[in-house]
Amino acid sequence: MKDLAQRFVQNPLLSPKDLKPSRQGLEITCLLNPGVFTFDGKTWLLVRVAERPQQQEGLISFPVLKGDGIEIIEISANDSDLKADDPRVIHYKDKDYLTTLSHLRLLCSEDGTRFYEPEGYAYLQGQTFQEAFGIEDCRVTFLDGVYHLTYTAVSELGVGVGLRTTTDWKNFKQEGMIIPPHNKDCAIFEEKINGKFYALHRPSSVDIGGNYIWIAESPDGIHWGRHRCIITTRRNSWDSARVGAGAAPIKTDKGWLEIYHGANTAHQYCLGAFLMDLNDPGIVLARSEEPIMKPLENYELSGFFGHVVFTNGHVTNGDELTIYYGAADEFVCGAKFSIAEILASLTYHHDQ
Repeated sequence: MKDLAQRFVQNPLLSPKDLKPSRQGLEITCLLNPGVFTFDGKTWLLVRVAERPQQQEGLISFPVLKGDGIEIIEISANDSDLKADDPRVIHYKDKDYLTTLSHLRLLCSEDGTRFYEPEGYAYLQGQTFQEAFGIEDCRVTFLDGVYHLTYTAVSELGVGVGLRTTTDWKNFKQEGMIIPPHNKDCAIFEEKINGKFYALHRPSSVDIGGNYIWIAESPDGIHWGRHRCIITTRRNSWDSARVGAGAAPIKTDKGWLEIYHGANTAHQYCLGAFLMDLNDPGIVLARSEEPIMKPLENYELSGFFGHVVFTNGHVTNGDELTIYYGAADEFVCGAKFSIAEILASLTYHHDQ
């Protein structure tokens, strides 16, 4: 199947050089995977900004949150206890660290392509020990007049799902970790179903099972239960190694449409889609056999971590779906899709 994405000619929309570091002594290494929403008549991105100290020869250095500031950890590049062959993760003396520290930053646009940082909006940063290695990859859901921000909270204790809520993007309520490690890729539906909140999430298993997409229910959006696995990886496929939800599912007359990412054993990330029943989204009706979008352009193939297209944010306008996505773990880009075309590309499990 052909790639269905109509990429913006302006891509990349944002690069590390376009923003200023949050603190003196740090440099922005990557811009990644924005949450997306509309507010005050504009399109907004909640961009993950990954920073680290400027690297010095012979040393590996990285930041972690400590109290109200950060601590810079420095390790000799020749240290026998150091394993640093992955640009994203450092393993040192039986502990894992991230090479960068991420926070979330608000940018807005009147036309959906030219984004800037408005005045008066603070950065969203880690606030607790459970967020000491940063907060990442936020999904934004607007439900009952409230914006729900589900994000990846990272610390030496593991990777879990944090939640903050807001109505004005200046005042936030911290709900803490709503799903404990190891879990990420949490997207709350933008409508209650039979009076209940629903969310997709992704537990991670290193032994039995795998990195699969699950669905959960909640009476209040904070306490989650009735977990069911609905999407697994597929052997010898483009999504053979891991799968994870993108943004909040899109309601269509055929069902809830979810754009998701999948990766193969070579760590190449593509986008696909699946369709859930309107009344019971735990029932999957259809799924992509082939990606609807795969890394093709130079800015998707080469970067901090190449061969990656990854989304957790979009806006819709009738049949038009505008996806904002991270490319090569370094750039923020945009692409348009037809929802009808995506639906027509799916393989249905039974007659509708």
